[in-house]
Amino acid sequence: MRKLLVIALVGLAAQLVDGALGMGYGLTSTTLLLVAGVAPAAASASVHLAEIGTTLASGAAHWRFGNVDWRVVRRIALPGAIGAFAGATFLSALSTESAAPWMATILFTLGAYLLVRFSRPLRRNPAAGQLRGRFLGPLGLVAGFVDATGGGGWGPVATPALLVSGRMEPRKVIGSVDTSEFVIAASASLGFLIGLGTGGFLLPMVLALLAGGLIAAPIAAYLVRIIPAQMLGAAVGGVIVLTNARVLLGTADLPSAVPVVVYLLLAAGWVTALVLAVRVLRRTRREGALAAATAPVDDAATHAEGTTSADADSSTRALSGADR
Repeated sequence: MRKLLVIALVGLAAQLVDGALGMGYGLTSTTLLLVAGVAPAAASASVHLAEIGTTLASGAAHWRFGNVDWRVVRRIALPGAIGAFAGATFLSALSTESAAPWMATILFTLGAYLLVRFSRPLRRNPAAGQLRGRFLGPLGLVAGFVDATGGGGWGPVATPALLVSGRMEPRKVIGSVDTSEFVIAASASLGFLIGLGTGGFLLPMVLALLAGGLIAAPIAAYLVRIIPAQMLGAAVGGVIVLTNARVLLGTADLPSAVPVVVYLLLAAGWVTALVLAVRVLRRTRREGALAAATAPVDDAATHAEGTTSADADSSTRALSGADR
């Protein structure tokens, strides 16, 4: 019972992260399950089964608020489902000894990516036109495969790629990725069911994850207004990097001093990323405050210019009338 309570808290924490960043439920919950001693394939299978419920609720909410581009969902979901099914089948065939370093490598890489992404501003290239299928198809295929084999990765791979394209509103990027993730979670679960059987799903753990996620959903919607995504992304990225570095270092036969040095270097990188995230956040807030402060001045200047022009026109008309 105590372990299930911990798992429910894991689901709650993962949903809080996902609600604030638009990504990270699978990434966070799988990492924490591995720390709790769950086998890699069972962790990914259980997380994806729980995600069927959380992504369905999330997708319905995004659809209700008009945050979904169904054209993008259709073109990214099918390749993503194929990639997720293939990834689940691949992971199911690996032994626990082989799967642990494989999954840790993927999670470590995605955690490092979160550190880099949220320690600097996201640059978007303005572009016109719709996203093409030849871009969405391969993106969905890769993101789906990474998601199933790593226990998470659909959001961290798909969301930034769509944002950087500059051809979609950020709210529609997050809404479309979240909505399509329901198909990816279902496809991955089917792959794990075929590869592992029903015994591969730890149902009490799935229910605990789902319960925690559903409880956290409304809280996350509120916290997203308070907690800066910049700071949360860098913080979560560092936790994921350090946690999975422990697994990777444990698989190698290294002198005792080497892991200590690696941990210190990673910790220094994490602190650096947090400092950069704070600077980016402050700069963004200053620019926002400056823009808000100059807007009324510009409006007043425009109004004054218009009034002056009107007065000048009136004077001109008056002089013309006097001449006549």
